[in-house]
Amino acid sequence: MNGLTGSAASVPSWLPAWLESTWRLLGAYPFLLALVIVVVGLSLAFLVPRFILYWGLRIADRANAELMGKLLRVGARVAGLLVGYISLVTALHTLALNEFATSVIIRVLLSLLLLQLMRASLQASRIALEMFGKIRDRFAIVEERTLPLFDLMMTVVIIAIGSYALLQVWHIDATAWLASAGVIGIAVGFAAKDTLANLFAGFFIIADAPYKLGDYVVLDSGERGEITKVGIRSTRLLTRDDVEVTIPNSVIANAKIVNESGGRWVKYRIRIKVGVAYGSDVQQVVDLLENVAKRHTRVCQQPAARVRMRGFGDSSLDFELLCWIERPEQRGLVAHELYMAIYNALAENNIEIPFPQRDLWVRKVPGPMPR
Repeated sequence: MNGLTGSAASVPSWLPAWLESTWRLLGAYPFLLALVIVVVGLSLAFLVPRFILYWGLRIADRANAELMGKLLRVGARVAGLLVGYISLVTALHTLALNEFATSVIIRVLLSLLLLQLMRASLQASRIALEMFGKIRDRFAIVEERTLPLFDLMMTVVIIAIGSYALLQVWHIDATAWLASAGVIGIAVGFAAKDTLANLFAGFFIIADAPYKLGDYVVLDSGERGEITKVGIRSTRLLTRDDVEVTIPNSVIANAKIVNESGGRWVKYRIRIKVGVAYGSDVQQVVDLLENVAKRHTRVCQQPAARVRMRGFGDSSLDFELLCWIERPEQRGLVAHELYMAIYNALAENNIEIPFPQRDLWVRKVPGPMPR
């Protein structure tokens, strides 16, 4: 600080010769010098991010151009913040303020800078995780289902480091705070045991991955729908009635889950039961049902649809059409369309769909009732 304000004649050795007279003039007026430093520094803080973005976007990886652009914007903003902070601190040192005031102002500025750096770090970590998730051959562990877990871990680490740095800026002993945090943590653990159970269950769900975003699941309680969000505290399920059900992770972690989107592929098999009258040509029925499935636009051609005869019913020959559809949520609509098409096809080919019948045998006809 004294090197900047003590003597107007002391010119820094790094300063160009053509600026020496200007330096001596501004050195005689500290407030004017501080103002010039602030203006120049803020101008650089405005220009540096644009310079970084201009050249950074030109050499960015085209495969992840959008994510790289977001990451560069975060880095450019951080560079601008650092230049602005340095210019403000430099300008502050040119003023003849007492040591206490200078120290307090610098700590305030540094605290604001740390908060902005924490915010930028959180944004950059999320973007970086998204980028790593797309590089499957190198970072296979980072994928859609594990992103919330890594995101939480990075958030905790960044906030912890930033909080510790803020305590150090204000010369606050972190040991006492950690001891207090331990006592408070025990109290909070007892008071919020259900919340903690949901958090730990969320970790296990993300690690075990019984389902993922977009899967159609059926719970043992009867709810069925699409997984729209797998959070640390709860899982959200969108039913076919467009009603969102929020289920605590501690509940869903201990529930029986049928994942209709699981297995080798997302495709889902539906079963259409059909009964025809005794005496029908069974091979004709098989061919007719297979043709109905082949002509349907929503039924997958691979695996191919097939028909199985299941048995001899009381009034019918029982068949079952087995076919695959692309998504589990289509099963209601496709089943409706197939039933209608099968009914029309059976009617066109004069194949009867029987209904239960009972023969009544009268052993004895009662006589006339007495009057």
